[in-house]
Amino acid sequence: MIFIETKLPGVFEIHLEPMRDERGFFARSWCQHEFEQHGLKAVTVQCNIAFNEKKGTLRGVHHQAEPHPEGKLVRCTQGAIYDVVVDLRPKSPTFKQWIGVELTAANRHMLYVAEGCGHGLITLEDQTEVFYQMTDFYFPEFSRGVRWNDPAFQIKWPAQPVVMSERDRNYPDFE
Repeated sequence: MIFIETKLPGVFEIHLEPMRDERGFFARSWCQHEFEQHGLKAVTVQCNIAFNEKKGTLRGVHHQAEPHPEGKLVRCTQGAIYDVVVDLRPKSPTFKQWIGVELTAANRHMLYVAEGCGHGLITLEDQTEVFYQMTDFYFPEFSRGVRWNDPAFQIKWPAQPVVMSERDRNYPDFE
């Protein structure tokens, strides 16, 4: 795997290193040792799938508060997404900054979202599926979010959302 550090500390874009032959290819998509060597929490306690019927579906921007912050390894297994990470760690040098990465079934890239960061995505194609590996269990009472178009972050989404949950649409302004 090739780990590409982003401007947000602890957030990495990860590319596979396929070994090709006449059958196709083989590649590792997770390795405890490699994740630890990059200072990442190398634990997976839960895996999730989000299937999205329509292009323009927006999910997020979500995070889980202390004492259960969760890191996420995100991969698009069908279709394409624009994946966004927002640094919500007040002591971070990149607090309130964001990055966006295109993850597709074709490019097979992944994004590691550090604990304390918000995560959101918008689908770029119909019938898009996203696979998540989580570093902590989901605790609904610690689930939080910030609004996708909050002026505090000025996220530049590639398209206007056409589908999103009422909860995601109505998060208050970030303070």
